[in-house]
Amino acid sequence: MNTSTINSTSLSYNKLFSCTLMVAGTTIGAGMLGMPLITSKAGFLPAVGVTFAVWAFMLITGLLLLQVCIQLPGMNNILSISQYFWGKTGKKGIGGLFAFLYYCLLVAYFAAGAMLISTFCSCSFYTSLLIFTVFFGTIVFLGPKWIDRVNSSFTILMFIAYGLLVTLGSYAVDPKCLFNTTSTSALLATPVLFSAFGFHNIIPSLVNYTGGQKNVLKWSIILGTTIALVIFLVWQWLIIGAIPKEILLETLNDGLPVTQALQAVTGSPHLFYIGQFFAFFALTTSLLGVCFSMIDFLSGVFTSKKVNRFFLTLMTFLPPLGCVLWNPQLFDKALCLAGGVGEAILNGFVPIAFFLILQKKMNIKMSLMSKVLFFCLLSFCLLVLLIEVKELCGH
Repeated sequence: MNTSTINSTSLSYNKLFSCTLMVAGTTIGAGMLGMPLITSKAGFLPAVGVTFAVWAFMLITGLLLLQVCIQLPGMNNILSISQYFWGKTGKKGIGGLFAFLYYCLLVAYFAAGAMLISTFCSCSFYTSLLIFTVFFGTIVFLGPKWIDRVNSSFTILMFIAYGLLVTLGSYAVDPKCLFNTTSTSALLATPVLFSAFGFHNIIPSLVNYTGGQKNVLKWSIILGTTIALVIFLVWQWLIIGAIPKEILLETLNDGLPVTQALQAVTGSPHLFYIGQFFAFFALTTSLLGVCFSMIDFLSGVFTSKKVNRFFLTLMTFLPPLGCVLWNPQLFDKALCLAGGVGEAILNGFVPIAFFLILQKKMNIKMSLMSKVLFFCLLSFCLLVLLIEVKELCGH
């Protein structure tokens, strides 16, 4: 047998494994812990339905964006792709929204990560922030292979912590709680789920990292998002089934961690701390995914040949670090305002528009079924935007 064929197959499986964990790790963030606080308002079964709907939408738009990136080799960031379709104006608009959304995310990750480290190590917030920044800044500076290795390790540790959480809490699930529904529409949770299932920012970077291996990338997106779907559904089953609705509402109003409420219900003394470890690994895998894409994004902003990876890493880490030192709450509020709308535009409308324009440029005619599918996708995306705008206006 040809040795090169064996090596190529092995490499593809390695890439499939690492890219799947990158997609799963980026998708499963620490915010997942609080997801049932929102979805539980309508009940478990409606929550399952809307979670499936958002997963299917985000999977399809992710695959559409992948197809666009494969068809446009050499364009390894959202800036170059936006300029190809919409010129410099589109590049500035999409680039500005991307930078604002993901820098705000990084600020939130830095602040939360430093708080978790200070809890584990009993050191000051600023010492923890320094440790957090230097450690992950070094990983990102060392390059994609190091990001891949650390992400894979942390994602596996996240799965272990998650398994312990579910194992310790599952015996408290009351089937009666799962079948209690209310008049509250589950669709009100779609903006939260849109943010939870976001992974599209890393697709151009993964295409560049794998050399455009389409099958590897396609299956890593399918598998990675499906892993996230299962984890989200099981977590909602656990929390909605184990914690009475009035306690969930009280937890939401008081801004307390849902794991604290679960610990009170189960009586397990270790559950809250396991939840903290899960939150740390979930947060840092999402952080690595965002940094992975930000490096490629900034390489499209700073196009001079003199710009190196050290400079790009500094530009990725210094702005959020400065914001956390100044006023992290301000940017957390900005993220709340722009997060749902930004995710709906960047991970909804933009991939669909890219794909449709590319089809037109290539003179490819769509079938009636394809037209119906795209109409449904655009309608769902518009619905999510309207819900988010209504929520913002209500506040």
